[in-house]
Amino acid sequence: MTDPLITDPDPRRHPPAVTQVFTVPSAGLDLLGVLHRPAGPGPHPAVAVLHGFPGNERNFDLAHALRRAGYASLVFHYRGAWGSPGRFTWAHVQQDAAAAVAALRADPGLDPHRIALVGHSMGGYTALRTAAADPGIRAVASLAGFDFGAAAAEVRADPAVYAAYVDGFAGDIAPLAGTSSAALIAELATIPDRLTALAPALADRPVLLAAGDHDTAAPPAVHHEPLVAALPHAVDHRWPTDHAFSDHRVALARAVLAFLDAALPPATGGA
Repeated sequence: MTDPLITDPDPRRHPPAVTQVFTVPSAGLDLLGVLHRPAGPGPHPAVAVLHGFPGNERNFDLAHALRRAGYASLVFHYRGAWGSPGRFTWAHVQQDAAAAVAALRADPGLDPHRIALVGHSMGGYTALRTAAADPGIRAVASLAGFDFGAAAAEVRADPAVYAAYVDGFAGDIAPLAGTSSAALIAELATIPDRLTALAPALADRPVLLAAGDHDTAAPPAVHHEPLVAALPHAVDHRWPTDHAFSDHRVALARAVLAFLDAALPPATGGA
């Protein structure tokens, strides 16, 4: 077996690996995406890589590693994000993630029974919620997942925290259309449940939870540790790193690949 972090696919495999435009139909709109399709005839297992807020880190290094390991990997932009049409809202992010899963299932070159979600920050929250609502998703990984339910409880409890969130998010909305920091925090405040409420729906499926000890955007004590306690079967990774796993990208990729290989192994040989 070759190492997908450092080895390109065998050029003799056909059809060859490709990186292609892949639109995600959602609410009558075509969302912008890129599908990294492995070499070989397939059908390939598929992974949607869900980016965080606002999406400065899109984890393309991880998407390419997944493709080299034999997984088709999709990176796409939610409604109103980075040029995708529509208006950005937290609710739309959730709906668009479900639409991305449907688009992967409809692709004849992919295996609809071997689909997983890997999400970072807001994407981790979205991945867990999407998997909880869809029993057909085989596995889910949350990387520095941001628990919107926990944040909602904080902003509802303290006006000063509410104001701090509005101020803090204001600098991040430039790539997002049809919204404002104030609108996003007002919507955030209505989210009723923490991620721990999803535990019963995820108890029978593989879950990976990863966090950085130096994460100030989603501090593990608030956003990671309660979920680890609620999901004792989950694979739990903690590293001395920041919210983006900036100096642990190889460790992160190896952890995600090992997790997915156990949960939905690729076709023999990889690509």
